Amino acid sequence: MCGFVSCFEHSKNSFFRKEIIEQATKKLMHRGPDDEGVYHDEHVSLGFRRLSIVDIDRGKQPLSYENERYWIVFNGEIYNHHELQKELLEVGINLSTDSDTEVIVALYSFIGKGVVHKLRGMFSFLIWDTEKKKLFGARDPFGIKPLYVVEVETGVGFASDVKALLPLIYQPQVKQSSLEQYLTFQYVPDTDTMIEGVSKIQPGHYFDWEPGSTLQQREYFHPTFEPKNQDHNELVIKVRGTIEDSVSYHLRSDVEVGCFLSGGIDSTIVATLASQQYSSLKTFSVDFNEVGYSEMDVAEKTAAVLGVQHFPYTISAEEVIKELPSIIWHLDDPVADPAAIPLYFVSKLASQHVKVVLSGEGADELFGGYNIYQEPIALHGFRYLSPNMKRALVQLVRVIPEGVKGRNYMIRGCTPLEERYVGNAKIFSNKEKQRVLRHELCSTYQDITKQLYNNSSKLDSFTKMQYIDIMTWLRGDILVKADKMSMAHSIELRVPFLDREVWNIAKQLSTVEKITKYGTKQILRQAFSPVIPGHVVNRRKLGFPVPIRIWLKNQWYDWAKDWIKNDRIEEYIDQQYILDLLDEHALGRKDYSRKLWTVLCFSLWITNVFRQENLSKESRSVLQTLGG
Repeated sequence: MCGFVSCFEHSKNSFFRKEIIEQATKKLMHRGPDDEGVYHDEHVSLGFRRLSIVDIDRGKQPLSYENERYWIVFNGEIYNHHELQKELLEVGINLSTDSDTEVIVALYSFIGKGVVHKLRGMFSFLIWDTEKKKLFGARDPFGIKPLYVVEVETGVGFASDVKALLPLIYQPQVKQSSLEQYLTFQYVPDTDTMIEGVSKIQPGHYFDWEPGSTLQQREYFHPTFEPKNQDHNELVIKVRGTIEDSVSYHLRSDVEVGCFLSGGIDSTIVATLASQQYSSLKTFSVDFNEVGYSEMDVAEKTAAVLGVQHFPYTISAEEVIKELPSIIWHLDDPVADPAAIPLYFVSKLASQHVKVVLSGEGADELFGGYNIYQEPIALHGFRYLSPNMKRALVQLVRVIPEGVKGRNYMIRGCTPLEERYVGNAKIFSNKEKQRVLRHELCSTYQDITKQLYNNSSKLDSFTKMQYIDIMTWLRGDILVKADKMSMAHSIELRVPFLDREVWNIAKQLSTVEKITKYGTKQILRQAFSPVIPGHVVNRRKLGFPVPIRIWLKNQWYDWAKDWIKNDRIEEYIDQQYILDLLDEHALGRKDYSRKLWTVLCFSLWITNVFRQENLSKESRSVLQTLGG
């Protein structure tokens, strides 16, 4: 587990590149506090930071292969690397280490781009062929491990964090369309970041580059649902066995492993299976003092039943304020999901005891766990109304004051799925953003969702929602939080549900095997009800609730007011409008907490990112000379 930053230039022997890459590598210290490595040649500079969860000499990076023809930097874990290593040795491929890093580059030398189809794990990597002067790289199918890219006139740069690319950009600017999308989604979706010119390598993509060319990305994995009629009892057994197998693979480690544990079924499944295979398992939970914002009693009861050592921690509002600048800095782009807060603190807690943790991310998207997925069932009766009747009904219902019971239900029932569902969060509508922003809109959230709905046009409504979330929410919010908040404390987070073999089962499930009017994740509950503690089996999903609604009314009010007045957001945000929302919220007239939090996270982010120390004086001078 590590972080890397690398530059590839069209021209040869750039002195400036070496200076910049060494500075940028230091910004990844949190991702790899145990070791540092660099490699330079006439076109390339590779910088690397390592978190050691195996012998430091195994797979030391940047790693060379085949008499230094190939050089690789790699972030992630390949869980089947021992099996792949055996395959390589059987066909006469020489290996000098026992590392998954060498397995990747050896496979690439043997089968080329097909390497991406052999890897079971989470990864982003770059392989430089010094003989052909060609770069090859890839990112894992679900986007568990991040990879950012910037193309400038002189070449191309890659990094595990956006902050490591800032030294490659002379004058970072906020990307207007990204800010617009962020205000709806609470994160920056698709390939963009909040910084103009910096983008993301897409999950499930590989890419090529060589001097004089531009970067070429190609998709090798796309999450496509393929429901099949199968014997239900056999399927239950298959689901359980596949997830058990995945947890077993994800437990492979030379250091102690722990689990995050909430009151929900996903983390309970992972912790239960891990405890059966790992006798010294430790589990970690956090909660808040406020009534209604804790599942600690359930988590502690689960830990007691499993017989594992459990570590709880209660977070205060004062601690959150103190740590927020660090949370925002580590997130890279602003992510206004309040669940980043408990993830940060539970990672901090776990880092005091282990270097590797397992978590339950991905189960909701693959097995239908969000409560909103039951909405198509609740709105089923509206399908009998004609489009004209629905439009007329919406006109009538909108006259009813907001807050009246049934108003929103009627509006949602008469609104096509494509217009009402943009993913698990919808903060500001397009109309509201015209009021929030100081500039005219150049994009709408339909720019993101339209093609996704076209891709899923033959699926039922529930599965369309799943697909939208996998392509947006999972990769833009859930996995970003998981990676950034764990790496903030230099621990490796593994997600057994986001495994290729688990996906191959999940994609075949019919709708009723996932969601019914009686509840969510039906087959997952059936598969593990004989295994996990009974008090968790049918608990309704609570998530990671954070009391920002209460805090913004009370102890955070003055703090929020100051950050809304932040001079740095004045050119982007109508501050008086947001201050009015804050006052309305504080008076209890309406809950504007999520809207306020979205603006506050942006305010904190822009202050963090555009600090002068992010670009050294030398780097600014260098990049001005290069025209970068």
